[in-house]
Parts: sequence; structure tokens; C-alpha cells
Amino acid sequence: MSYKETSERIADYRRQIEALRAKIREAQSAVEPEEVSDYEFSTVDGIVRLSDLFGRHDDLFMIHNMGTSCPHCTLWADGFNGIYEHIADRAAFVVSSPDRPAVQKTFAVGRGWVFPMVSHAGTTFAQDMGYRSENGDWRPGLSVFKRANGTIVRVADTGMQPGDDFCAIWHMLDLLPDGANGWRPKLKYA
Repeated sequence: MSYKETSERIADYRRQIEALRAKIREAQSAVEPEEVSDYEFSTVDGIVRLSDLFGRHDDLFMIHNMGTSCPHCTLWADGFNGIYEHIADRAAFVVSSPDRPAVQKTFAVGRGWVFPMVSHAGTTFAQDMGYRSENGDWRPGLSVFKRANGTIVRVADTGMQPGDDFCAIWHMLDLLPDGANGWRPKLKYA
């Protein structure tokens, strides 16, 4: 297939994807919110509640990060670091992981992360939100919470995986003739 024909086909696929995204946004706007508890988390400054994480906003993005041992979660967090200020202008944004606060802080400083982090170690938060498997493994994802009338509700969530919409590198690699070609993120590169 010629370069031009391929470009036209890909442009059509992208239009189809945008139409599907519009349907997803429409379905998401009709969701019945799920009330959640005002969970407690640990930070380097002490205990905070889920309600505290909203700050001046009524909406909160909570990243379910698997912690310092996961190169994929680190890749996502590195990307969030670049857009954090933009997101935080519209909604609160926090990364949660099972790592203890001191471990989180050391890792975050080493990577130059600017977003707030909380530890859900010793709580049922990740499990209650669906981000812990039956065998105890952590799962990556994102939950969106809304504060309304003195309650906290979850209005959206989605898992994360290579190729998802939350990490631009996969889409860039898709433009290479052989795609990712087995590439996997690392915690450090040579």
C-alpha cells in the first residue's frame, strides 16, 4: 500500500477512535457515582484522609501505582510529572502506592517528581477500588473521585497497561515500522 493510501487509512482509523471516545465520554457522564469511605493514607508529613487530598478542588485523580519495583508505573509517573501542573489547575492529582512514605519520597526525589504521593500500605483502599488481585498483586490504574454534599463518590476508573491512553510513548512507538519491537521500560538506562 502506498504511503498516501496508508496515511488516509490511518486518518480514518483516528476519526473512528475519536468517535468512540465521544461515546465513552457520553457513557461516563451518565454513570451512577459510587460512594466511598474517607480512607486514611500515610505521607511523610503524617496521616491524611481522602477528603484532604481534594484541596481546593471538587474532583480528584488518584493514580493506583504499584510502587518502586514497577518500571511501567514509573514510566507513567514520569509522564504525569510533565503534565501535573496543567492537571492540578483543573483537579486534584495524587499518586498512591503500597510503598511506605519514606521510600516514596526517596524515589520521587530521585526522579524529580513534583506531584503529591500517599501510601495506602496497611489499608484496604487499593483492594476496595479493584486494584489488588485475589492473589495479592497490585494493579495499576486511575480512579476519579468527586466531593459533593459532604460525601466522596467515585465517578470513573480504569486500569492501565502498555499501549493505553495515559502514556504517550506507546503511541509514538506505534509510528515506528516495527512498533515497540519488544521494548520495555526500565528503571534506569545505560
